[in-house]
Amino acid sequence: MNAAGLLEHYERIADAPDAVAKLRRLILNMGVRGKLIAQDPNDEPASELLKRIAAEKAAKLGPKIAPTAIDQPESLGDLPGSWCAVPLISLGFWAIGSGFPKNEQGLDKGPYFFLKVSDMNLPGNEKYMTTSNNFIDDVAAKRMRAKIHPSGTIIFPKIGGAIATNKRRILTRGAAIDNNCLGISFSGEVDFEWAFILLTAIDFTRYQVGTAVPALQQSILERIPVGLPPLAEQRRIVAKFDELMALCDQLEAARAEREARHDRLAAASLARFTAPDPETFHADARFALDVLPSLTARANQIQQFRQAILNLAVQGLLVAQDPTDAPASDLIRQIAIEKARLQKAGLIPATKVSQRDPSWQPANLPGSWEVIALGDACSLVTSGSRGWAEFYADAGPLFVRAQNIRFGRLILDQIAFVNPPIKAEGSRTRIEKGDVLIVITGAGVTNPATVDHDLGDAYVSQHVGLARPVDLRLSAWMLLCLMAPTGGREELVARAYGSGKPGLNLENIRSLTVPVPPLAEQARILSMVDSLMALCDRLQASLDAGNTTRSRLLDALLHEALESRFEMVEAD
Repeated sequence: MNAAGLLEHYERIADAPDAVAKLRRLILNMGVRGKLIAQDPNDEPASELLKRIAAEKAAKLGPKIAPTAIDQPESLGDLPGSWCAVPLISLGFWAIGSGFPKNEQGLDKGPYFFLKVSDMNLPGNEKYMTTSNNFIDDVAAKRMRAKIHPSGTIIFPKIGGAIATNKRRILTRGAAIDNNCLGISFSGEVDFEWAFILLTAIDFTRYQVGTAVPALQQSILERIPVGLPPLAEQRRIVAKFDELMALCDQLEAARAEREARHDRLAAASLARFTAPDPETFHADARFALDVLPSLTARANQIQQFRQAILNLAVQGLLVAQDPTDAPASDLIRQIAIEKARLQKAGLIPATKVSQRDPSWQPANLPGSWEVIALGDACSLVTSGSRGWAEFYADAGPLFVRAQNIRFGRLILDQIAFVNPPIKAEGSRTRIEKGDVLIVITGAGVTNPATVDHDLGDAYVSQHVGLARPVDLRLSAWMLLCLMAPTGGREELVARAYGSGKPGLNLENIRSLTVPVPPLAEQARILSMVDSLMALCDRLQASLDAGNTTRSRLLDALLHEALESRFEMVEAD
């Protein structure tokens, strides 16, 4: 395998996650390991260059010459014979930052930049520092005891999370830097464009110290081993690097255009779901189902498809209505009768009728459907109580917490246990099969799930709401409504995030507006949803498998490319 072979395979790996980013990293690594271009035997060897650099440093620093010790030179691999393995600081001088009081950070247009880490994010500063928020003059520099670092100095963050951003910036004019920055002013015998490539290839997070606030120490960085090529080769590396990065830009642009084209086609197909024409819906849906697998290139497109399915389900558009079905009004009437009987017998608490918000009234539902407040179909809407921490145990009844409820699923792999109090409080929060659970506080607020099998003795925590349908056949439908934006989820989310810290109270749940179709139609809709979600699962699995295959091929090609001796393009 060689570089030409890598590019030949690119069409197969172009859609791998981070394909272009990995290719850029390969080019970068090859550039600093002598594998990007062919060596020229007529070049003056780097050993001679190193002598002149050492003389320059001695003239400037006198006896304070940086150490020549090098850490783990074997990490550089097999460098070309004309190269030298050296410690990083042997190629230049530290550019040290200083702390400046805010009242000294003026905006006057002096001849020097005063730079902070945040200035690296200013427009135009992607590689070269061409702008700054602050400027200083000679007088201010002396007053602040600031070092003015020359143009060509390369700076980077030295403290905090900014280290991981891998920012490197080349000064275009004399500048002072604050003490959150560090830099290197490279010797005049080193091409600073090549030095920029060199520093960009070094992952400084490998050398940071500290955990709460990571930082870089000069004493560690200065011993980092680097390969020094002849000066003429440095310049050829820069030229080839720029050429290949321009190629990567083209590949990235081509990928973006390809993804945009797929997005447009997928969006057009999904539009047949999200804005259906009742007269042509079934034909449109069939077309969308036929073409979507070939258009699906990203997980977010599958997620959009899932949302469209859920919305259609609760709007009565996913399956045809059957005029022989008993209308939903009959079901609601039976629920009301049964609820009244249970209340009269003292088997469930009496509750007032919940008032729905009329602004959430669904439009254009089939005539056989009804719209109700969720609580009107429930015999109990409650939540766990505070103070259960004292009842935690190593075994016993299950204790379902917010982290056990994902979007539409009950996850019991990290379940807690309790020995509940022997009183009504324990029985009030006990889970039964068919219950609908909703996270009411915390990061997963509004996430719903159903208890679709008997958990035995189990209870909910204070962060979980519990809604128990009078007719347990409604359980799956309620979950569907809580997952579908137009079925009740949008209203639920709006209530949770309506003011301050997200959270739900029980009345938010009781008064939630939900559409209810006839029971027979519910069964048909749920069956169709299951079928279409299975299709989504297959699409996701196919997408994941394709991404895995492409990623493995890409990694194998990049590994072989980096470990082989070849040029990215044939030498002239």
